[in-house]
Amino acid sequence: MKKRTKLPIIVSLLTALFLILGACSNSDDKNNENKEEKEHSQMDMNHSSSGDVPEGLKAAENPTYEVGSQAIIESGHMESMKGAKATIVGAYDTTAYAISYTPTGGEKVKNHKWIIHEEIKDAGEKTYEPGAEVTVNASHMEGMNGTVAEVESAEKTTVYMVDFIPTTGGEKVKNHKWVTESELSVSE
Repeated sequence: MKKRTKLPIIVSLLTALFLILGACSNSDDKNNENKEEKEHSQMDMNHSSSGDVPEGLKAAENPTYEVGSQAIIESGHMESMKGAKATIVGAYDTTAYAISYTPTGGEKVKNHKWIIHEEIKDAGEKTYEPGAEVTVNASHMEGMNGTVAEVESAEKTTVYMVDFIPTTGGEKVKNHKWVTESELSVSE
């Protein structure tokens, strides 16, 4: 009779052990995914650009943040941006899109922020809805230009080109494209 009571206890302990190990394994997988996303965004993003803007992009008439003013970046497109003090280099009224795409020779990038309407090949006038497929005409990240992307979201807004020093140190990033108005706050 003692042998029968030990068996359910042993099975219960083994089951609990497997559940704990499985949870740790899933946690490690998620941590690895987050680490890979951070590394991908930091290594592949062309932090600085020439400052050239797409044809047809119009400067904002009354931007919240004037060219030459400073603001704090509240977004974390990449780890080194959030909290950085930015100098506004350009302000433009357009539609900003978050997209998912697979770069040439790379793994799928989900919810990349941002490309703008003028960076979509043959965009026309109409705003693209989530789920639409578009051809990207921008090189914010390696392998991005010419890829087919799926629109995740669209936001009519003022986008800003900014200069900033990464919060993790390093060289000043010049003409970074793009930060939306909602991703900035007033610099003190």
